[in-house]
Amino acid sequence: MKLKYTRLLMLLCIGLYSCSSIKKTQRPGSANASSNQPQYSQPVEPTIKRLGPYVLEKPDKDDVDKYSALLGVKKTEIKNGRLYSFLNDWLGTPYRYGGLDKEGVDCSGFVYTLQQQVYDIENMPRSTNLQINFIKRKYEDELREGDLVFFDFDGRQFSHVGVYLQNGYVVHASTRKGVIIVRLKDPSLYKYFSRGGSVMVEREGDVEKGR
Repeated sequence: MKLKYTRLLMLLCIGLYSCSSIKKTQRPGSANASSNQPQYSQPVEPTIKRLGPYVLEKPDKDDVDKYSALLGVKKTEIKNGRLYSFLNDWLGTPYRYGGLDKEGVDCSGFVYTLQQQVYDIENMPRSTNLQINFIKRKYEDELREGDLVFFDFDGRQFSHVGVYLQNGYVVHASTRKGVIIVRLKDPSLYKYFSRGGSVMVEREGDVEKGR
């Protein structure tokens, strides 16, 4: 009984780890190189749930102008008003380990909050080492707005996470600069890029309205 209790406490502690405290985990796919399917340390069945059918809200004109220029895309490509309104609120927020509000936020906390408030994800894991288990892996040129991107900082696997936007740009909570938008291929970031993919959502048949 004592052993079982100790193991339970360890599992609970792991769930609290944020992006800065992640331990090394086995890289998906490394256990079976001959398989075409990634190998995960957690079950790969989608268990991430959305609160309901996703409703896409139109952006404000000012946001269309601002982010089309910032991301180098046509104004017609700025479609998700909820995302860009969220970015307006959070850009510049300082980094704080374990933080989850405007006073300070860490990388996984930022992703957790964005997925919840922008995409209505009700049970996104809080820590990076769990978030990695719930993405459908994509090639870099397949990444789309809202996908997650993971990095291996300081030799630690999947120790940092951000959200892909458009045209090669990502938003993330930088330890030095806080929440910023930067090119994925920025030399200071890209050399640590590990993988990216879309969040696997259990509910099927979600529709986007309000285009």
